[in-house]
Amino acid sequence: MSRTESLGVYLRAQARRRLDRVETHDDGRNARSALALLDAAAYAESLPGDDPLIDLLVKAGFFDLGTFDPGEKGARLIRDWYGGEPCELLLALPSLAPSS
Repeated sequence: MSRTESLGVYLRAQARRRLDRVETHDDGRNARSALALLDAAAYAESLPGDDPLIDLLVKAGFFDLGTFDPGEKGARLIRDWYGGEPCELLLALPSLAPSS
């Protein structure tokens, strides 16, 4: 599996997790988050493997175990992502790397 595919798989899994959440009076927050994460997954999967955004994630250590692993802080950012440009999410991750 390529890095972009691995990143997309992770983001899609988090989107599914948001869709599965049932919260009274969430006003569509979970659905909006899921759509934003699906958008980010599609964006990530469309990037070439040598894209500078992917290189930033590699240098930050997010693929050290062979698949995308955002660490605790990165996972929290992704879990709480409610929208914005997909590249904004990917650009925010390196500063939250476990190795930083």
